[in-house]
Amino acid sequence: MKTATIRRIPAPPLPVTLIDQLLAEQVTLGTPAARFAEIHDRVPDLADHYRQLIPLTKPGLGEQYAFEVALDRCTGCKACVSACHSLNGLDEGETWRDTGVLLGGTNAPGWQQTITSACHHCQDPGCMNGCPVGAYEKDNHTGIVRHLDDQCIGCSYCILKCPYDVPKYSKKRGIVRKCDMCHQRLAEGEAPACVQACPTEAIRIVKISRDQKPETRTEAGGFFSSIINNQQSAIPDYTVTQPTTRYVAREIPATAFAADRDRLVPQPTHWPLVMMLTLTQAGIGMIVTSTYAGRSAVTLLIGTLIFLCGMAASVLHLGQPLKAWRFFLGLRTSWLSREILAFSLFAPIPLVLCTLSRLPDFPFKNLCYLITAHSALPLGFIAIFTSVMIYHDTHRSLWRFPLTSARFFGTACCFVALAYAIIHPGFEATECFAVVAIVKLIPEIHILLLQRRYDVSTWFPDVHSARLQFGPLRLLTVTRFVLACLSIVTLAINPWAALPIFLASETLERMIFFKSVQAPKMPGTFGVSPTHV
Repeated sequence: MKTATIRRIPAPPLPVTLIDQLLAEQVTLGTPAARFAEIHDRVPDLADHYRQLIPLTKPGLGEQYAFEVALDRCTGCKACVSACHSLNGLDEGETWRDTGVLLGGTNAPGWQQTITSACHHCQDPGCMNGCPVGAYEKDNHTGIVRHLDDQCIGCSYCILKCPYDVPKYSKKRGIVRKCDMCHQRLAEGEAPACVQACPTEAIRIVKISRDQKPETRTEAGGFFSSIINNQQSAIPDYTVTQPTTRYVAREIPATAFAADRDRLVPQPTHWPLVMMLTLTQAGIGMIVTSTYAGRSAVTLLIGTLIFLCGMAASVLHLGQPLKAWRFFLGLRTSWLSREILAFSLFAPIPLVLCTLSRLPDFPFKNLCYLITAHSALPLGFIAIFTSVMIYHDTHRSLWRFPLTSARFFGTACCFVALAYAIIHPGFEATECFAVVAIVKLIPEIHILLLQRRYDVSTWFPDVHSARLQFGPLRLLTVTRFVLACLSIVTLAINPWAALPIFLASETLERMIFFKSVQAPKMPGTFGVSPTHV
């Protein structure tokens, strides 16, 4: 029996569409990552290739290593961020290299540029100058700014001092850490992780002259200098620390600004610092008044307790408090070291005064009391002044000297007036406190009024702070002013009841001081550094 054979007729070919053509073309083009993988598959050992991206000789006299970033090559893929994170074993949320975005502004509305950045290994590092325990060093031969983890006390002052948000706090370890340009790899002729991972070779290491300023580097594309006069750019001021990173090839429009400039993200509260600043200034004010306005033992005791609570709160801000005894190492450059010294000198005064007031009479008791009491005012003034300078030295607009001194010394003066009203109740004392408290509100009101004065197209740091206070911090701001007014009314009825109300008001003011500041950083990273709060 024969089997029938079925003959199949081939189907006509489908027409080639535009989509098919584009997909076929995409395969031949290849992405930077695909070309990167192809090279690695073809050449097993690329050590010689990557050595072309780093200097093969150490910097000479007057030179140092620096990052060089080709703006035309950077695609914002974050391969450098991932490689740095993996090689250095960073914590979740901890990054030593970031990528961000610049927008062109009014001169170039369609212009956009991705920016990759790590530590700039500055010629005058703010982190090193501000560290109270000498946990930073700038290598004499390479110029690399290194963080010494075993020296760090975790105070995070270097985070406030760095205009580029480079140091990152590791909550697990209680210390700060940062990019060190993979100096161990460089010493062995190997490229840093970010340099080796970039698929477009946008990052390399070069040698530059230490005497050359950022504004004189014509090859830098003008990143740090061309838009510094644009107050609306939200780009850090390069003159503060003299960064060494070179951005080459692409010209930056003069009106360029950080893509995340208008994000209203409150900064960390720093609760221990809020309590420390509020309570120590309040305590100093009450202690000084108690020694000059009738030797009130009760007011002196309350002021001493408030001051000591503030001193105890300051220790909670340290990740490694047992190492804080080495604060004297930074006395030459760090205002934080000077603050620790100033408050350490003031701290025994209220304790001695309280002790003397309880002791029976003995020869020279009054003389000892007078000498101790009269030292409270100058030492208290110096201690508060060092606190002012700590924040003024960060070059943040809201923390500049006039505003910060008005806030800090204003708090002390308010508690001087409040303590006087408690010791000598009456209309004149209440009126004096009301005047001082209202005058202290003037700098805060000045910042708030900027919100009404400028439209949404205008940006500068103080306006940003005002918008934060009217936006995410609105409830905090309103409550602060309500409690300040309530304390004035309460003082006329019961002076002691006004004390906790005004103390709460000043605590909220200090929270606003930290949370509403515009913190400089590299542009467009769309986030807040994971520092402890």
